[in-house]
Amino acid sequence: MDRIITPTLVLRITLAAVFFMHGIPSIFTGAVNNFGNNYLNEAGFAPIGLPLAWIIKLSHVTCAVLLILNRYIRVAALITIPILVAGIIMIHAAEGWFVVGAGRNGVEFNVVLISVLVYLAIIDKKGVVA
Repeated sequence: MDRIITPTLVLRITLAAVFFMHGIPSIFTGAVNNFGNNYLNEAGFAPIGLPLAWIIKLSHVTCAVLLILNRYIRVAALITIPILVAGIIMIHAAEGWFVVGAGRNGVEFNVVLISVLVYLAIIDKKGVVA
């Protein structure tokens, strides 16, 4: 008998919750606009900072939906991983490793997210490494 709840399902749902909570509140609070206008434009992405910020946030929400549906996981990972790596390079690396405790806003959280996405991208539907 197949298990209904698998370790891969737990990873997919947990990661989806993280991406929902990273994307949706910033959309409703206007933080996505601030990120685009005040950070990305100032970082050299003007005049496309605001649309780029929306693409990033909507890609996180889309990734979450695809993780829940267990569809197009590899595509979602291939789109999301470079965004997370760019976040490490542009924002988090300067803050060090730790997100909390010995530091603030570091890279450790993004490294975990990337690792889980890589794992989900290389396994098949039955949880076997392809």
